Amino acid sequence: MARVIVVTSGKGGVGKTTVTANLGLHLASKNYRVCLVDMDIGLNNLDVVMNMEDRVVYSMLDVIEGRVRLREALVQDDCYPLLYMLSSGGLNQNLTIQMAQIKLIITELSSMCDYVIIDCPAGIDAGFKRAVSCADEALVVTTPHLSSLRDADKVITILTSYGITNKRFVINRARGDLIKDKLMFDVYDIGKSLGIEFGGVIPEDDNVITNSSSSIKNNKIALNRAFDILANNIITGEKKLYDCTYKYRGFLGSIKKLLKRSV
Repeated sequence: MARVIVVTSGKGGVGKTTVTANLGLHLASKNYRVCLVDMDIGLNNLDVVMNMEDRVVYSMLDVIEGRVRLREALVQDDCYPLLYMLSSGGLNQNLTIQMAQIKLIITELSSMCDYVIIDCPAGIDAGFKRAVSCADEALVVTTPHLSSLRDADKVITILTSYGITNKRFVINRARGDLIKDKLMFDVYDIGKSLGIEFGGVIPEDDNVITNSSSSIKNNKIALNRAFDILANNIITGEKKLYDCTYKYRGFLGSIKKLLKRSV
């Protein structure tokens, strides 16, 4: 059976979908069978991030309504044949989704895969509850900002109430220059505040990894290294972190900081 991991935050705009997509890519590149599930029904965009929007024919809603079998709704990645995506589909105002229906889908996916990664909708309403109730583990995505950290802390408490004990946090959009000058929360301070294990640190970068074999194989790209560390932490249980401050150390690092601030 697969490990079922929900990627959540409680707050929109922190990069849950980006983390979901890139984590899936890196796990699949290590020969694990992975299915990404977009649980944000009606506001789904995982297919867009995965460059699969033109290939989605059926969705989770089609499976729930009995129009197709689950395997028919899965979209296989072009670059990584072990990676699949299940779109949530458009909003159907006349359809009431039962928790049991979602759990049946996740259970069936679990029998096919090594990892099922659920992209959780923002907020803590019904969509959040559906996503979390299907998961055994959680990745809480946050940015190094006070409002995001407060939301993450609330979500961690809710996850605990659902019996999810295996929880890790991911710091997204971390700026090494600001952390080095103590103008942004330090990763270790965030860890102490949230009280759960490290998952990974993803540096701020305008060149977010896209779904292409050339980008993911280039380990010189900072984002690739960071997501590779995150994937290895998930696989092995280790607590390694990508150091986003390393290039801002010393004399040359000071110059890089000044150039970064001036942009």
